Amino acid sequence: MFGKKINLGYHNSMKIDVAVIGGGPAGITAGIFASRAGLNVTCFERLSVGGQAALSYEIANYPGFENISGWDLSEKFLNHAKSAEVEFVYEDVKSVEKNKSKFIIKTSNNKYEAKKIIIATGCKTRKLNLENEAKFTGKGVSYCASCDGGFYKGKNVCVVGGGDSAMEYVNYLTRIANKIYLVNRSERFRANEQTFNKVKKLKNVEIITNANVVSLNGKDILEDIDLDILGEKKNLKVDGIFFAIGQIPDLSFVKLNLKKDSLGYLLVDEDMQTNMKNVFACGDIISKRFKQVITACADGAIAGNSCIGGK
Repeated sequence: MFGKKINLGYHNSMKIDVAVIGGGPAGITAGIFASRAGLNVTCFERLSVGGQAALSYEIANYPGFENISGWDLSEKFLNHAKSAEVEFVYEDVKSVEKNKSKFIIKTSNNKYEAKKIIIATGCKTRKLNLENEAKFTGKGVSYCASCDGGFYKGKNVCVVGGGDSAMEYVNYLTRIANKIYLVNRSERFRANEQTFNKVKKLKNVEIITNANVVSLNGKDILEDIDLDILGEKKNLKVDGIFFAIGQIPDLSFVKLNLKKDSLGYLLVDEDMQTNMKNVFACGDIISKRFKQVITACADGAIAGNSCIGGK
């Protein structure tokens, strides 16, 4: 997205003071604060800077911008980080382990050492794990409206979910698709009331509540789906379905004994430090109530600043 992959080989432990795992708003901000304090910072990102925020069609609650696309805001984050001399490695981190006083970071290509770690990997999109879900992924099944919405111009699609992400998907797709079915498993929507009211006024949107998707049908591509609505079956002819049903913390690579809450999110103190010394976490990966770009940046600022000195 914002540059070529970099193969930097083996990093000497004296050169990486802080390794930031994740290039979303939290990780970028953490890197900026730590680097501006004179620390040598390397940010690891497997795909592109910006994380989930980069996929947002519009961000309207970030101070200084009445509205801005996630892509554009992420590019500004990247440029700021580069000006602060944060180094970027575009590799997939496979594991983070501790070796005496240092941390070993293994990627798909290389091995690195760092004195301190900031985990800012955010979350992965939750899946329903239905039969044919994997088969039709990229062939009618999607988890990102801004990524794949353009393939459904003039077609009928379904958005599954009741939160802010689902509303954002609908708002984006209404400019492209012919008709959108918004399917939620209950009558109650978790989305911001103002946002949901906007969706309800859209003429090409049909809202279906108390419904669960039970099957994805088709031969080589998605052709239709079956819903269970309070025990009754309903079939919808759709060309695409977009899942926006929540997220799960992305921590499979962490080989450290870190404390988590009941949902698997990392527990941190007021300095964003985990229960392990020199291991910090910030953004959507930590246990907290309010998750937005602005709060992720705040977490990152604290985490980056907490790496200064002997904390």
